[in-house]
Amino acid sequence: MNHEALAMEMRGLREQVTGITDTAVAAADGMLIAADTAATIDPEGLAAIAAAGLGIARRAAEATGRGTFRQTVTYGSQGCAAFYAVGDTALMVVLGDEGIDIERLHEETRPALGRIGSILTATEGA
Repeated sequence: MNHEALAMEMRGLREQVTGITDTAVAAADGMLIAADTAATIDPEGLAAIAAAGLGIARRAAEATGRGTFRQTVTYGSQGCAAFYAVGDTALMVVLGDEGIDIERLHEETRPALGRIGSILTATEGA
């Protein structure tokens, strides 16, 4: 896996969407793959929580006949946390402050998820 390309995608998303404060990519089992987070965020803990939420969200989408899970957003008093499926084996978490434009976030994230998925599945030297 090309860690530099993955970091570039995460930084690029932050540069494109005002209000993004932190990003992380994790395996669906909760293992952290990469993080661009503030010192106040525990990236391993964030990955584990995100994976647990991903499992619940996937089951909810399936049980209600809503198709394949794509994304969910949790809103708090100081911003939001958006969780996106990256294929079947990974997820991306984006944390944002109160001023983040969620529609723009979703718009900019869609193509980034495809590129991140390609980075995660690429074999070294291929």
